[in-house]
Amino acid sequence: MKDMNIADFGADFFSLKGKNAIVTGGNTGLGQAFTLALAKMGANVLAASIMPDDGATGELVEASGARYSYLRSDITAPGNPKRVVDACIEEFGSVDILINCAGRGINEPDVLKFTRAQWDPMVALNLTAAFEMSHEVAQHMVPQRSGKIINICSVFSFLGGQWSPAYAATKHGIAGLTKAYCDELAPFGIQVNGIAPGYYATALTAETRADSKANQRVMDHLPSGRWGQTQDLMGATVFLASRASDYVNGHILSVDGGYLVR
Repeated sequence: MKDMNIADFGADFFSLKGKNAIVTGGNTGLGQAFTLALAKMGANVLAASIMPDDGATGELVEASGARYSYLRSDITAPGNPKRVVDACIEEFGSVDILINCAGRGINEPDVLKFTRAQWDPMVALNLTAAFEMSHEVAQHMVPQRSGKIINICSVFSFLGGQWSPAYAATKHGIAGLTKAYCDELAPFGIQVNGIAPGYYATALTAETRADSKANQRVMDHLPSGRWGQTQDLMGATVFLASRASDYVNGHILSVDGGYLVR
């Protein structure tokens, strides 16, 4: 990268114009927020998801002036991560940004009943698929000597977490993958970082928020005094996807309202 004087710094450091991105799970929930954050700063986005696309995410992206493509894909199936990357390149011409967002959580209050039936699908999606997606985009980012990989970790990348040992284990694992791939890819001008969301008000947490006792347990850990909103993640996304973070590598950025400090 060309040396720059501090006077060169400006808003263009956060621009993503001319960049092309893949967001797994990018058409719903937190993934939609990541997709829109990239698009609003100029990036074209391919959302790869097992969830059907209702067109709403595409409308929001295109209203921002960016291009949107949706590919329904189970990225745990053999060969599908490569197909996703190939589709992005065919549609947009390159792949510059990958956000590994697709994931799942399966709870079981009785640890003695938590078996491989719950463990295996979570490891396959939360960890193995993220590795395979990263491996496939690296095939293109290394020759171009640039790229951004952002792994969606969790506050449970740092905590044990009751009722889902597989979720905590995979989120610790994705944090480790972030650091390992940073070490491997940094020499090629590629930054690999993670975002660790805390508790967010999405459809997936509706049941917890509706349960007064469960909701209070979460609130008791939040110095911010509120659940996160999806837009709270958008600034961190743009930062880690843009040239503003070119010297940030192997870092897990918590966006959790202070949950981890209490």
